Amino acid sequence: MSQGEVAATRAEVEDLFYLEADLLDNWRLDDWMKLLADDASYYVPPNDKPDGDHRFTLFTIADDIVRLRERIIRLKDPNCHAEYPPSHTRRLITNVRVGASEGDLIPVFANFVIYRYRRAEPPRVFVGHYRHKLKRVGGSLRFFERRAILDAEELGALGSVSFLL
Repeated sequence: MSQGEVAATRAEVEDLFYLEADLLDNWRLDDWMKLLADDASYYVPPNDKPDGDHRFTLFTIADDIVRLRERIIRLKDPNCHAEYPPSHTRRLITNVRVGASEGDLIPVFANFVIYRYRRAEPPRVFVGHYRHKLKRVGGSLRFFERRAILDAEELGALGSVSFLL
């Protein structure tokens, strides 16, 4: 594929995003992990530095694939008090846009709203946008990098982000 050629259609990317939202909303975390490339990374940057580098800036989340696997193990553990019982979430994904390929990576962008409900807590609403880099692995699209950028001015009122954005 030549530089700048479209490597994925919007419909194909939307199908991936909608499958991901369904898996996460239903706490099918092992199935969700199968949507990630073996060298995937997952970032939630600070609100004031959405383009920051996780090596030099304190991020809310800056996980490589090893840390993501560990996070999933913890989230599924009944002793994980932050997520036991698991939150009820509902993800809405909108405004999906696909950029021109950059080598073997496909930049894609989308907006999200995640409603989170936990026992004895007020409902929380997380609003923001995704900047993803996808790549093909064995013919299927996989998440190579996720950057979930929250629109909130401060995160304190939103509570814990122990679940996956």
